[in-house]
Amino acid sequence: MELHTTHSSAISGASSPFLRLVLAAVIFLLFITGTTAQSIPKTFQYTVDSLIKAAPKTFSDIHEVMDQKRSDTLLMRYFANISKKKNYFAGLGYALNELGRTYRNISQYETAIKLHLEAKAISEKADNLDMRVYSLNNLGVVYRRLFSIRSAMDYNQEALELAETVKNPSVSLKRSINVSINSIGNLYLMLNQYSEAIVYFERSVKLESELGNTLGLAVNYQNIGKCFEEQGNLDKALEKYRESLAYNEEIDNNMGRVICKTSMAQIYLKQNRSKEALSLLETTLPLAQKLGDGFLIAPVFIVMGWAQMQMGEYISAENNLLQGSGLAEKFKLSDRFSQANHLLSKLFEKNQDYKKALDYKLLAVANDEKMFNEGTVQYVNDILFRYNSDKTKNDVQLLAQENEMIQMKLRTTYTTLLISGIALALLAGIFYILYRQYQLKNEKKMLTLEQSMLRSQMNPHFLFNSLNSIKLYIINNEQKNAVHYLNKFSKLVRKILESSSVREIPLDEELETVELYMTIENIRFSEELDFTIQIDEEVDAHTIRVPSLILQPFLENALWHGLSSKNGDKKIRIEVTKDKKGYINITIIDNGIGRVAAEEIKRNKVLKRKSVGINITKERLANFAKDYQNSFYLEIVDLYSEDGDANGTKVILHLPTV
Repeated sequence: MELHTTHSSAISGASSPFLRLVLAAVIFLLFITGTTAQSIPKTFQYTVDSLIKAAPKTFSDIHEVMDQKRSDTLLMRYFANISKKKNYFAGLGYALNELGRTYRNISQYETAIKLHLEAKAISEKADNLDMRVYSLNNLGVVYRRLFSIRSAMDYNQEALELAETVKNPSVSLKRSINVSINSIGNLYLMLNQYSEAIVYFERSVKLESELGNTLGLAVNYQNIGKCFEEQGNLDKALEKYRESLAYNEEIDNNMGRVICKTSMAQIYLKQNRSKEALSLLETTLPLAQKLGDGFLIAPVFIVMGWAQMQMGEYISAENNLLQGSGLAEKFKLSDRFSQANHLLSKLFEKNQDYKKALDYKLLAVANDEKMFNEGTVQYVNDILFRYNSDKTKNDVQLLAQENEMIQMKLRTTYTTLLISGIALALLAGIFYILYRQYQLKNEKKMLTLEQSMLRSQMNPHFLFNSLNSIKLYIINNEQKNAVHYLNKFSKLVRKILESSSVREIPLDEELETVELYMTIENIRFSEELDFTIQIDEEVDAHTIRVPSLILQPFLENALWHGLSSKNGDKKIRIEVTKDKKGYINITIIDNGIGRVAAEEIKRNKVLKRKSVGINITKERLANFAKDYQNSFYLEIVDLYSEDGDANGTKVILHLPTV
């Protein structure tokens, strides 16, 4: 922060805009080349020369020398330049990673990624496994801050697998293993898998204790506290946050202090201890601002605004929440951006400004959908109702005033004309209100259908069983299969979330999604499923649009009612054809036990599960077909062998194209 202030002062002191521009360009050029008007301290130059002569290869050996200087970008760039000239690749990799870490901590994520990727490439070229693992873990941390869970998991998993190939790892490599484990725990935390996350964090605590790494202990206790907070165990969460703070105090870690105190203040607010929370945050904010990391500053402003709102200090609360929201948006802190906008919605609701309350709530819900959090539809509808109610009252008052004016003009020759005009205006107003009510009802119905559809796609049992299946690969040390299916699973979840936010998608994207779904389900069928997709040559799957996520309920029925109870080969085939009547025909054929036998098994079950996925799908198809001349229709055909035995089921979905 002080560096930027100094530069601004120098530029503003120049005598002309041209000179100011030149001076700014010179400063920027000097910064990126690692050279300043003031030379590098001789002591640091001697340190670099000695280090390059000794040429240690591990991160910990280099870090022992460079620890106190690693956050100084000027010195790290000098170290990187000299290491590059001397072909000291371990030093170059260390310097690039530390530059990336510094930029990450001031939320310049694109620059950080470029530096870490460059460090990774250099470590691969030099065959330096220790530095390669360190680079991969750093990339995972940056992508986790960007909420790119899939990329973060890929990098951290690759780092862990690579490190564990060494039978007797060094201390440096053991620390990297701990970073990988902690990072994977954080990814489970982001996916709301709190129990799984705690397992990883506690495993990391044990390893960090063995290494005597106080910073690692501080980080993991903070993360465990977050898990307990999300589970609603506030006392346990506060206990873990305090343990983390104690470790941060021990090593004089200001960044850790800010994170812990912000988390503790949030617990105080949930316990209605707003004064304690605000007092704690007022001492924390200057420290966060001094560090200059938007990742730290935004949460402090937001939680301060929350505390002030609880205490009735609405003006201060609004200012702090808006400042926190702006920083969160600027630095791409999606969770904090949602939190700030949810709180702003509550604040304006308390002030009875329902229009702004609605605007902020819709902004927060839209952001929640990107992070796989359920929207608060009932709350939005409530705000919408109250906003429309107030608007209707205002409209009625305006109409009453107009009526008074009309009464004054009744004696004129235009009486009949005015009355007719008022009647028409009232009639138009009534039609408008009725039309708006109809629109809102349809929008609410569609939103409910989309939510129901998303819940059916993201069935908790399916998610839980899929992750358990993948976990079994991990337990059995089948790492390649675990990574393969975890990538497939994350891609499926991302596609379902992306598809759920739009009404229609290209047919080829829909088929890609169901193929991923069947790949995951095939794990639970012990790879016995034979699933194929056949598309007629006349069908252009890229241009044909269908309702998003429309095929999965039919495939789920085929799997769990037709094939799950069948012995022998299990086949499902999707055929896509086009007819001359303006329809696309999507046929799903299975060789299961048939509907009659499936219904008999269902009747004999003690616990009966009512399936609503098909009914929701039919409603969505009916709404989809409104925009076409033709309507959709659905055929379900029972298949029999020549001997009259049940031989599966055929579902034919006829979708209009004109």
